[in-house]
Amino acid sequence: MATILVTGGTAQLGRPTVALLRASGNDVRVLSRKPGNVVGDLATGAGIRDALDGVDTLVHLASAPHGPLFEAAVAAGVAHTVYISIVGIDDIPLGYYRGKLADERALVASELPHTILRATQFHSFVDGIFASQRLSPLLIAPAFSFQPIAVDEVAARLASLAIGAPQGRVADIGGPEQKTALEFGRQWRDAVGARRPMVRVSLPGATMRGFAGGHNLVPGTPYGRGTFTEYLQASPRA
Repeated sequence: MATILVTGGTAQLGRPTVALLRASGNDVRVLSRKPGNVVGDLATGAGIRDALDGVDTLVHLASAPHGPLFEAAVAAGVAHTVYISIVGIDDIPLGYYRGKLADERALVASELPHTILRATQFHSFVDGIFASQRLSPLLIAPAFSFQPIAVDEVAARLASLAIGAPQGRVADIGGPEQKTALEFGRQWRDAVGARRPMVRVSLPGATMRGFAGGHNLVPGTPYGRGTFTEYLQASPRA
């Protein structure tokens, strides 16, 4: 049995990851700024060293930058740090992606024994693109493709990596469908019962060129099996 500290353990990816790690018999602690968990603040570093005391494995899933986390993990002698990242961050200069890339580089530079997993965006990301347009008279679909993956499948991969030995950067994983935003948008529109027209639009900028170039996709055999349609069917709609 390992003692595992999970950052971001109460969020979308963290909850199923924590559940799987606990089901495997591990002593799992969840770092949070809120009482009821292991209290610590990634931004200020408050409580981080105490939170890492006696920890064998650190699973860093929080969307916040690592801050003093890796330095504290080195001081605590953490034997394995697992980090979740995103496919395409080298070539898509989105601000959040740049932060993930900086975290990857900081983890490697720390010389902590580590595993880095990059996954494509979740189904909820594609859902959100169209849900955010709910008041618009038409739906805009960007002129590029997505390969969304189910959260539970990413959690399963992370849990298996966390209980194993450090592997450096492992193979990227993506969902079973590579479709255009327009195709996903039509699925979304059918699921919510919308009748608004949809238009495909080429958007300017380096970030959009990165997506249009397919850098957010994983070539070859997909890892995931859950489809966007299955996600939409399982998601409650107002």
